[in-house]
Amino acid sequence: MDKKLWIFRPIIYILMGLSLALTLVTAFLNPYVFIAEAAVTLAVFIALYIRIRKMQGDVQDFLEHISKLLASPRGKTLLSFPIPVIVADAKYEVIWYNSICKRDMLGGRDIFGLEIQKIIPKLDMDGDIRTKGIRLTYMGRSYKAYMTEAAEEETLYLFYLIDETELKRYAEEYFETRPSVATIIIDNYDELLQNAKESEKMKILASIDNNLERFVIENNCIISKTGRRDKYIAIIEERYMKRLTEERFKILEEIRDLEVSDNKMSITASMGIGRGGRTFGDNEKMANQALEMALGRGGDQVVIKNPEGFDFYGGISNGLEKQTKVKTRIMAAALSDLIDNSGNVIIMGHRLADMDCLGAAIGMCKIVSSAGKQVNIALNSSKNLAGSLYEKAMKEGYEGIFVGPEEAPALVKDDTLIVIVDTHIPTLVECPNLLEMCKNVVVIDHHRKMVGYIDDALIFYHEPYASSASEMVTELAQYFGEETKFEKCEAEALLAGIMLDTKSFSVKAGVRTFEAAAYLRRSGADTVEVKKLFGGTISAYRRRAQLVAEAEIYRNCAVAGAVGESDEIKLVAPQTADELLTLNSVDASFVMSEYEGETSISARSFGKINVQLVMEYMGGGGHQTMAGAQLKGVGLAEAKEALLKAIDEYYEKNKK
Repeated sequence: MDKKLWIFRPIIYILMGLSLALTLVTAFLNPYVFIAEAAVTLAVFIALYIRIRKMQGDVQDFLEHISKLLASPRGKTLLSFPIPVIVADAKYEVIWYNSICKRDMLGGRDIFGLEIQKIIPKLDMDGDIRTKGIRLTYMGRSYKAYMTEAAEEETLYLFYLIDETELKRYAEEYFETRPSVATIIIDNYDELLQNAKESEKMKILASIDNNLERFVIENNCIISKTGRRDKYIAIIEERYMKRLTEERFKILEEIRDLEVSDNKMSITASMGIGRGGRTFGDNEKMANQALEMALGRGGDQVVIKNPEGFDFYGGISNGLEKQTKVKTRIMAAALSDLIDNSGNVIIMGHRLADMDCLGAAIGMCKIVSSAGKQVNIALNSSKNLAGSLYEKAMKEGYEGIFVGPEEAPALVKDDTLIVIVDTHIPTLVECPNLLEMCKNVVVIDHHRKMVGYIDDALIFYHEPYASSASEMVTELAQYFGEETKFEKCEAEALLAGIMLDTKSFSVKAGVRTFEAAAYLRRSGADTVEVKKLFGGTISAYRRRAQLVAEAEIYRNCAVAGAVGESDEIKLVAPQTADELLTLNSVDASFVMSEYEGETSISARSFGKINVQLVMEYMGGGGHQTMAGAQLKGVGLAEAKEALLKAIDEYYEKNKK
């Protein structure tokens, strides 16, 4: 270092000689200027001499200090240390580094006297570098740096830098190649091939296989058919999973756009993916759970299951109606056995029961009573949206059937069967305590499956393509024998439930919906009497008209808010949402209302916008054309702001 420092001595001498020469030249030009310059030059020479002497002393002291440091056992250790080491003084200026540091880290460059922060930018000397170490990048390589303080005569800091470049590369490669397991199923495979000619079948299968082969090539994955002709299993690396999620799985749209000869039915697929598991077995288990969730939400979507929860992609199209009723017959047989083996049955729907919920409960009550079992319906008679149907049922002999949420737990025995209708979320049922008290649970629901569903039910009869829970109960009843013939009261209750959820057969009314309605009509249901159940008061009509007049249009969505609490608003809000759909250029409607410290949102659409997805962004759920959410402790203004953000998020994720 001494040689390098005094390499500047010739330069200093040259500059001093030039200064002296210029001063002498001035003597021939102007004696007064010469005297002034001579005085200044002499002063500079004296100051420079003193400074050089001081520097010689400082350098000598520094070299002696470094010699002592390197002569000590610690210094000898540093010299032979196999990783880069840098020594800095109290001002964090570099005073020494070993040869490995200069060769491998610095590329032969000298850094004497530089501040350590220039080598390690934004370094926090009091942070993790003293304990856990910090990671940094220098000249294209990755290091983990540690700092210790040396107990010498003056403060010294030792920085140890471990080269992690190769380790980081291997770690990144490890995480990028982590496998995800995907289970793929063609939703309507049987329906596509049911009436197709052999040539059409071959073309359909070839179209599906070609599309999946292109998917394999683009994502460098492995795919294979399982024992089922409509089911595939694939292994996808994490690096390609990231790209697929960014593209929001365009494979769904590509399959949906396939041309299938003269068949008017489009092909749709569902995919369940297990991601982030410790083993292949964990990922396969999560993939199956994800596929079950995808099918429960109507299909035509991708659901990713990881240890933290579910992620959803797609799901913007209508669920495909199944033509076969084999599943209904199987469910009816299993339910019949459970009813026969139970001591009593309690039927329960969701809180603030509507016509569909209560109609399905009344229909299910008839099925159970026909089997000779004691049956009760848990219902809050003072807080529901089906007051007219409740009053009609009470007049028809149901006085002893209905029990309040407070009375229902007293009816539970060891062999009690609980039948949940029109919901599958435990927190939404009329009396959550019943689920905890009873081990025998049956779920009958048509809403698209949500996270946190009742997963320990003995029978989980879930059909997201069905129009209503009342339709599902009507179909079940037809497999319970002649003794389960509906009376006029039960038939009208079920028909009212179907009419509510289909908006009088204008939305989500399939072939099986009309078949169920025809069966109820043959059972004595009077459509005029059913229509009367939907009547309202003049005050409710005025409130509804006011909300319609005050509604705002945002991105083809009608948004209205009801100020002030009243029991009537529970019924007015969903009716207003239905009425707002009749306005031109309105694809969906959202009506907010405050009630008992929470803001409820009723969402409706004709199918162009999936309101269930919008409500899921706000913690709610429901069906594609009918959904809702409850926001506790949230006012109308805050709820409206959150709703508009949810609408924006829906358009960003689901619209081209």
